[in-house]
Amino acid sequence: MLDNQYAIQSKITGGFWFERLKINAEKAIFHQWIMLEASRCIDNFRIAAGIKEGFREGFFFADSDAYKWLDAASRILVNTQSPRLKALVDEFIGILEKAQCEDGYLYTYNQIHFGNTRWKNLQVEHEFYCLGHLIEAGISHKKATGEDRLFTIAKNAADLLVSEFIEAPTKFTDGHEEIEIALVRLSRFTGATKYRDLAQRFLERRGKIPGYPLRFAGQFLSSMGRMNIVTAKRREYYKTRKETSSFKLPAHNKHRIPRNMPLRFASSALSGRYTQQYQPLALQEEPVGHAVRFSYLNTAAAMLAHDIQENVDLPRLQNLWQHMVEKRMSVSGGIGSLPLTEGFGRDYEMDPEIVYNETCAAIGCMLWDHEMGLLTGDSKYDDLFEWQLYNAASVGIGLDGCSYFYNNPLTTNGGYKRESWYDIPCCPSNLSRIWASIADYAVSVDGEDVRIHQYFGGEFAIPVNPGIRVQIDTSLPWNGTVKIGLAIKEPNRIKMMLRKPAWAGGYRIRLNGEEITPVVNLSQASRVASCGLDLGSSAWLSIEKVFSDGDVIEIEFEMPITILEQDVRIRGCGGKVAIARGPILYCLESIINSQDLEKSILVPGSLELLHDDKRSAIGLLIRGVDTTGGVLVFSPYYAWGNSGETAMTTFIQRQV
Repeated sequence: MLDNQYAIQSKITGGFWFERLKINAEKAIFHQWIMLEASRCIDNFRIAAGIKEGFREGFFFADSDAYKWLDAASRILVNTQSPRLKALVDEFIGILEKAQCEDGYLYTYNQIHFGNTRWKNLQVEHEFYCLGHLIEAGISHKKATGEDRLFTIAKNAADLLVSEFIEAPTKFTDGHEEIEIALVRLSRFTGATKYRDLAQRFLERRGKIPGYPLRFAGQFLSSMGRMNIVTAKRREYYKTRKETSSFKLPAHNKHRIPRNMPLRFASSALSGRYTQQYQPLALQEEPVGHAVRFSYLNTAAAMLAHDIQENVDLPRLQNLWQHMVEKRMSVSGGIGSLPLTEGFGRDYEMDPEIVYNETCAAIGCMLWDHEMGLLTGDSKYDDLFEWQLYNAASVGIGLDGCSYFYNNPLTTNGGYKRESWYDIPCCPSNLSRIWASIADYAVSVDGEDVRIHQYFGGEFAIPVNPGIRVQIDTSLPWNGTVKIGLAIKEPNRIKMMLRKPAWAGGYRIRLNGEEITPVVNLSQASRVASCGLDLGSSAWLSIEKVFSDGDVIEIEFEMPITILEQDVRIRGCGGKVAIARGPILYCLESIINSQDLEKSILVPGSLELLHDDKRSAIGLLIRGVDTTGGVLVFSPYYAWGNSGETAMTTFIQRQV
């Protein structure tokens, strides 16, 4: 079964995302390459290839940062002609060809520092994780260019994993999930089931490693010892040489760490919760551990459930997702509230100043949302994908495309600013690769059913007989108008399934200028999240008829300003409210508000759109009034921190 994302030709052609993808392709991707070069991440591969002398720099998993850049660049090349970018991609592929071992192995940390040592500390050192991102980059490059060079490198690595681990003991699973997604994607792309089979074996082995606490502790100590060896080697290397680069990484990303967090991290790691190894997958019914790992694991599980057409795991996935949304997800859609563990806390443990909400965790959850939407047909998953895209994920990249947040608090008193790079730069290129392929998440087809999951301005060519081309024009997220034009070679009976977002207060639909009433299929969501999001009012609007070339569907979604009340059990913001309009969460920044944000009390009926403002370039602002008569200006949360260091909060008390 080939991945639907490869069947539909998708391209963003206008609107909100067109401008952001332009920044992604013209600025962000080149800035990231410069940073990877400056931090010597790319040099690591040159050293492994024997084409440059030097000392390997960065964490043991640094290879993955370069692979994500390569994946992002390849996805950009699908719809962007850029000789400059193509030249960089080709240069990097040439280096990888020389760095890869004959049998497909490629992991510069071991190749440079530890000779023939392989698969030594899988729960800690991310070998499979790195190779997973290499495999995904190979697929993206093949799709973009039709060329085989990178795909051959990726496939050789995957074939090595199959040959070594398809019949391996349970201890051979990676501590950082991702390889499972890559293998399923490779199986979809090639049609070869051996890759999917290995992904399934990895999932089946999870939580079954004998004596896991001792094994993890041993691998952790071994990994620390190996890092000490590397540190000593580095010191010795530079005794007789001068460092060639003056580039210095910025300080580690800012975040508050409560006193008991190191102990909680140790408990999570040793118990297996941190790596989702605490019990077999079928019994994992609670969101726990590192949030990126968690979301990647369950994305792969949903992909497998879809591809093997087996619903045994579906109830677990549905309940797990619901638990996360109801009790362990912030109002922004961010997940992983605890610093240090970068993972889930207890139910309602989402203090807005402490929440970690890593950008990569939001991206991972979006991938899971999308797969759950395809698996179940329930619109609530697409609703959360949209909400996380505009808020929990997009906040991670600055408007200039060259400045980033790693973790994303919901309240800060200052001292927190965007950086051009990080010592662990996993988020920038991860964002860029998702943005570059964002059109692929908009439309799907199942038989004669065409689903519009996301309203992005773009063109979507659907390969069904007799062939359909969908053109979407929209002013979202600032205005609720959507226009869908159909180009069809000959009249054809189609069921158009249009998502009615939960945020829409109401809607009107016209077909060729005439108002119509669609069939409404409500979401199966029955509960409201603790953060105030109501995904249960999402629905599919179904129009089934013989469509003809030139037919136009127009939708007008009402976009009221919405007050999202926070559950009283959430420390630091319980009982307060957040403000949203459409798919956009808003916040208050001290840099444009003179009021004391902590003491301000909002008059709910005072909220209105503010069209004329010098900051309107970031989107529509909202004006409110507090009980003293002071003016409050709410701006989009995703754009905060772009005007300099500032205090910020997404929450405010309201007048009762």
